[in-house]
Amino acid sequence: MSSDLLDAAALRQACTGRAATPCTCALGACPGWESFTEDRWPGPSVQRLGTLRDPAVDEPTLQEFHPGGTRYGSPDAPLALEFFPCNRCDAYACNRCGRTLLRYTEYGGYYVDHRVREVDPKQVV
Repeated sequence: MSSDLLDAAALRQACTGRAATPCTCALGACPGWESFTEDRWPGPSVQRLGTLRDPAVDEPTLQEFHPGGTRYGSPDAPLALEFFPCNRCDAYACNRCGRTLLRYTEYGGYYVDHRVREVDPKQVV
């Protein structure tokens, strides 16, 4: 087990005490999984907290977790760490707005799509 592997409790804890405010960075609002270009990533303003990707799992599942009928991009979809896309994410803290963010890159046959979502600790399962 990697020392920077975050579980649900650690991810929720990362949100505690951080007063999230509307950010003025180029990411803007990201309550669901939002696409962004690398030039919009606020690199100097974010600190990597750890990963949700278990290094013991060679190929994380692509199965999603939506017991309440939500969909991938739904802002109210649960953040289930053992399911896609959380199982391929790194977690970051924005030093400008206080948000905790999840980021992963989706690779298709002919494209690369960077995705980001703000963490709502109530949705972490």
